[in-house]
Amino acid sequence: MQYVPAPEARPVPDERYAAGQTDRKDTATQTVQSSLSRPPKILPPSPPTSTPAPVSMSDRIVDPSLGVSPSVAIPFNIDWIFPRLRNPSSFWYWASQFVVAAVGIFSKIVLMFLNKTRVYNKERLVNLISKRPKDIPLVTVSNHYSCFDDPGLWGCLPMSIVCSTYNIRWSMAAHDICFTNKRHSLFFMFGKCIPVVRGNGVYQEAINLCIEKAAQGHWIHVFPEGKVNMEKEELRLKWGVGRIIYESPKIPIILPLWHIGMDDMLPNVEPYVLQRGKKITVNVGQPLDLNDYILDLKKRQVPEPTARKLITDKIQEAFRFLRAETEKLHSERE
Repeated sequence: MQYVPAPEARPVPDERYAAGQTDRKDTATQTVQSSLSRPPKILPPSPPTSTPAPVSMSDRIVDPSLGVSPSVAIPFNIDWIFPRLRNPSSFWYWASQFVVAAVGIFSKIVLMFLNKTRVYNKERLVNLISKRPKDIPLVTVSNHYSCFDDPGLWGCLPMSIVCSTYNIRWSMAAHDICFTNKRHSLFFMFGKCIPVVRGNGVYQEAINLCIEKAAQGHWIHVFPEGKVNMEKEELRLKWGVGRIIYESPKIPIILPLWHIGMDDMLPNVEPYVLQRGKKITVNVGQPLDLNDYILDLKKRQVPEPTARKLITDKIQEAFRFLRAETEKLHSERE
């Protein structure tokens, strides 16, 4: 079978690979590298015609034809965060434990005591977090209906998980919402949130770092819709999750979740005040058994852009079934 990469799936240079490393098989990367090796053309000077583009988080060369914006605004420099998340210090663990415990307790009170929350198949999630083999990563995926989905959803977990920085998930958070100044950045960094630059494609530091955490056997949660889906449409899922799964050295356990009612507890309209007494349903699906499928893709050397799309499509299919099941469970509740 002939695999043809989708137009949006064409790769760009990957910052995880050192300069001069030539054995990567991304044609776009090779094209950029070859263009760098050619002598520059000398052009006559011309007057500036526009304001210089904002400084990005990376010095990589971005080709507009690859579907990645070269000028995503970075309101606050986030480069310093990634080294701290890659190699956490002892102080980071102490601070993270404090933040995670405080947020975990708050989430549990709001979700389980102040609202009418029912969680189906919770033991499935708890067992995969606490009892899976140590070196096997866990990737959970869910819909994103409210700004309180993370950390709120994890209020259903036991205190030994939700209040432990060693057990709670890694999650990506929007750079232009959660990392807009030093104080906010420290809080979310200690809460195990990784700044993702929306619009900067799948080859960015946030995705790279998620792959590294997966290689260490950690739990990573992803909202593949890529934003708060206020209209609750069936959006085409972002392919970053497919890249995390495909490039992880150990194939992760993939666990889908679906929830309803989180946007009633924290409405997506001002004044953004948490509500009480709302009906919330959380449904933990069956793990997706994609091991053989992913191994076959790798065996046939399917290009990574195509493979990550195919994997993401599998998650989209699981979401359709799980959404219908969860809506039925939610409607049947009193």
